[in-house]
Amino acid sequence: MPELSHRRRLLVLAICCMSLLIVSLDNTILNVALPSMQRELHASVSGMQWTIDAYTLVLASLLMLSGSTADRLGRRRIFLIGLVVFAVGSLLCSLAADLQWLIVFRMVQAVGGSMLNPVAMSIITNTFTEPRERARAIGIWGGVVGISMAAGPVIGGLLVQTAGWRSIFWLNVPIAALALFLTLRYVPESRAPAPRRVDPVGQLLVITLLGSLTYAIIEAPEAGWHSPQILGFALLALVSLAGLLGYERRRREPLIDLRFFHSAPFSGATVIAVCAFAALGGFLFMNTLYLQNVRGLSALDAGLYMLPMAGMTLVFAPLSGRLVGNRGPRLSLLLAGTTMALSGVLFAAFDAESSTALLFTGYVVFGIGFGLVNAPITNTAVSGMPRAQAGVAAAVASTSRQVGQTLGVAVIGAVLASGAHDAASDGAFIAAGRPAWWIITGCGTAVLLLGALTTGAWARGTARRTAALFDEASPGRSAANANS
Repeated sequence: MPELSHRRRLLVLAICCMSLLIVSLDNTILNVALPSMQRELHASVSGMQWTIDAYTLVLASLLMLSGSTADRLGRRRIFLIGLVVFAVGSLLCSLAADLQWLIVFRMVQAVGGSMLNPVAMSIITNTFTEPRERARAIGIWGGVVGISMAAGPVIGGLLVQTAGWRSIFWLNVPIAALALFLTLRYVPESRAPAPRRVDPVGQLLVITLLGSLTYAIIEAPEAGWHSPQILGFALLALVSLAGLLGYERRRREPLIDLRFFHSAPFSGATVIAVCAFAALGGFLFMNTLYLQNVRGLSALDAGLYMLPMAGMTLVFAPLSGRLVGNRGPRLSLLLAGTTMALSGVLFAAFDAESSTALLFTGYVVFGIGFGLVNAPITNTAVSGMPRAQAGVAAAVASTSRQVGQTLGVAVIGAVLASGAHDAASDGAFIAAGRPAWWIITGCGTAVLLLGALTTGAWARGTARRTAALFDEASPGRSAANANS
């Protein structure tokens, strides 16, 4: 790729951040619209879960594939295709006549979204070649995640209140169109010199594993946990997991290199990402339903109620980035786990919903924790890895975030549905949701414990030994891995 001027590089970064904004925004903006969609589409709790999980599930399943495809066919080309598919999927979502079609169109959206974030990261790493400049660019990229998470409930509430829930999908179309125009004009094409081979078997096993597991969790409350249908999907998930582990271990260029998991920092970051984003998915799902269905707030008021959480995320995300840069990931992870667990305890043990002051306190504390946790995840994942493997390690961490949010909505929604089929009153909802809040507390505790365990001297030693497993004698192939 030709050397670009400083101004052109900043413009490329802005274009990539635009794509991240719409993909990440769709993870949170939809939550505040759920009660309106539920009423209009006559959907159950499981139906609402699927509107979120259909998106995050497909996104998680295809991130690795999209990255390697872009390395092979051209990053700019795949990025452009992703923008078009995402915009078309968004437009179709706004026109969906019923819940089934909405879920299908959400999956179309996610196919486009999977071509945006990992490819945009590859474009950024190839545009900003100087290490310090690249670190600043990735820091800005991470800040956009915090902004989207913070702005989602408020923007969603405003749109639902003024123009209806379908308008949240309209928002994506002009942003994607602008990004498409700017990409055609300013983003140069680039490819990896030796891209990784396609792994269709591994990809199919990943899709089967995530899909069957999510289906079993979401549908279990209605079908029965011991029904043949649910047991069959649970068995399919286990078989897919066993098949994935066995097949990827033997493949020369696997979709997921299992040797990465010999590194305690990498393994810890993967599980921390799942736990933190599961807590986020469950937190937003629970509070959206509570504020609108139980307290009777409008979509806009519900979004404004959650502004303390959004504001803390917005403030602490960049602070965490600086803290990680100066002192490493350990302190950020310890503080994040402690505050996320504390927020869960406020709801689980002290019924924070019953008091507005406690409710806001819970939002503030959770926002601090989630703001702190995002920056150290990628840092911990790539800690001690050879530079050539850092891109792949970061891609697995990104996939883990989406898997976590998928499972969080699935598990928390299933627990809520099992506790009470009609939790429209304050007391009934609090009672039904108490086990879910303990799960969220457990997720925060896991972040705390894993943060302590996987950032010390022993963990760094495992990362060094893992790095030694990778042969860096093939620069072409290593470069391809780093950018996929």
